Formats: sequence, structure tokens, C-alpha cells
Amino acid sequence: MPLNPAPVAPAGKQVHHYPFWYGGFASVVAATCTHPLDLAKVRMQTAEERGRSMMQTILHVFRNEGIFALYKGLSASILRQATYSTTRFGAYEKMKDWASGGSDVTPPFYVILPMAMAAGWLGGAVGNPADIINIRMQNDMALDPTHRRNYRNALDGLLRMTREEGPKSLFRGLYPNTARGVLMTASQMVSYDEFKNILVNHIGMDSKSIHTHFAASILAGLVATTVCSPVDVVKTRIMNEKEKHQPAVVILKEAVRSEGILFAFRGWLPSFIRLGPHTIVTFIVLEKLKTIGIGMHS
Repeated sequence: MPLNPAPVAPAGKQVHHYPFWYGGFASVVAATCTHPLDLAKVRMQTAEERGRSMMQTILHVFRNEGIFALYKGLSASILRQATYSTTRFGAYEKMKDWASGGSDVTPPFYVILPMAMAAGWLGGAVGNPADIINIRMQNDMALDPTHRRNYRNALDGLLRMTREEGPKSLFRGLYPNTARGVLMTASQMVSYDEFKNILVNHIGMDSKSIHTHFAASILAGLVATTVCSPVDVVKTRIMNEKEKHQPAVVILKEAVRSEGILFAFRGWLPSFIRLGPHTIVTFIVLEKLKTIGIGMHS
């Protein structure tokens, strides 16, 4: 029995069901567009020296490593979205469809929130290996030459990690990564649905308009960046460790003691500048795919 029996599809109205991979594909497109911003965010979160802005970080990479370095780790970023985002978007949409009783009406906030959290946890677990490789490849050139890993691509990184560090290394940082997946999915997807609902039902915007999708997605990106920033910083530092392999709690305590509580929001601006466009592109592409899917089946 559906959790939310109210929204039932009217008689004669066609209910649309979308492929599981729509969200993952949209996220891959977004990741390809925003990869240099993601690289700058990782560099800022792991940098030993402070004070360098996002634009300064990008210019530093460009001047010292070349333009192609801005896309260092792109294969890992694509693999991450293909695993992490496909899982969380697909699971969330399937659970939301089940909760709505098969209608196109979005269930209420208290129904979709725990579903988004569950989908985020699952996505974080599935995408953890690719996330580690993604962070390592993006930050590799910032390390001392003797500590660089020099992965050729994402698959090479996965194979070498398994061979050199053991299969368990693929799930290093699993706790903060799944926690981030929970927070990201809950804050990003639920807030997008809620903002879209407000814009359509209370402000009168068209549910199919790109302007509606743009406004709802940028607001969702703002919420998601703020909610996820603390765990994102800790996760990045754990996955980038070379030798210590310290627990998240230890890293958290040391960071608060040496950098202050505001360390949790280090790199917030580049995170938002990266996550804002990423969220916009993801949801606009996703909505477009849904429109194309409706046209193909109408």
C-alpha cells in the first residue's frame, strides 16, 4: 500500500515512468561541464597553505600544470557519477513513484525525505571506490613528486588500489562518504522538488519551463552546498591520505583544534560555484530527458 494514498492518477491520465539511468546520465553531463571547478574545490580543501581563492587556484593549475590539468581525473569523475548518481537518482525516483501510488504528484516532504536519505546512502556506498580515485587524481599534481600516484585513468586507479592497498582500500572513508550521500540527496533532491512545487503552485510558474527548473535547481544547490560542506571537507581529507589512514573523528578533532570550526566550510564558495552549475545542468538535463521520454511514449 502506498505511503501517501492522496495522489492518485486521474482516470484516463497516462502515468509516466522514466528509465533508471536518467539521473546518472544527467549527472555525467553536468560533471563534464563543471570538472575544473570540482578540481579547484578539492585542491582548496586539501591545500596546506590557505588564502588562495578558487580563481587563483584554477589559474595556478593552468600556469603550472597546463590547461589539460584542469580536467585531471575526468574519467574518475564520470565513473563516480555513473555509479553514485545513477544509483541515488534511480533509487529515489523509484521510491518516490512507489510512494505516490503511481501518480505524477510528488509526495509530501515527510514522505520523500527518508527515501532520499536511503537513496543517498546507497549511492554513496556504490560510488565510494570511484570517489576515492576521483579525489586522488584531481589532487595528484599538488603533491610532492615522490608521493604522486600517477594513475593513468579511473580503471587503472581502481586496479592499482586493489593490488597495492588491498580490496578494503576501495571503501576507505565509506562512513563520511555515505553520510555525504545522505545529506546531498536529501538536501538537493528534496529541496529541488519542494522549491519546484512552491514555484509552480504558489507563484504560478510553468512546471515545464526551463526558468522554473533553473530557479529551483540553483536554490537546491545553495541548500545542498551548505548542508554538505562539513562532511565533504572531512571526506576529501580522508580519501586523499597517503599513509596515516586516520578515522574521521580524529581528522575532525585535529582540524578543529588547528584551524578552528570554520574549517568545515573551507572551500564553500568554490563548492557552491561548482555545485550550483552542476545542480542546474543536472536537473535541466533530467527534466529534458523526461520531456523527451514523454514525447516518445505519447
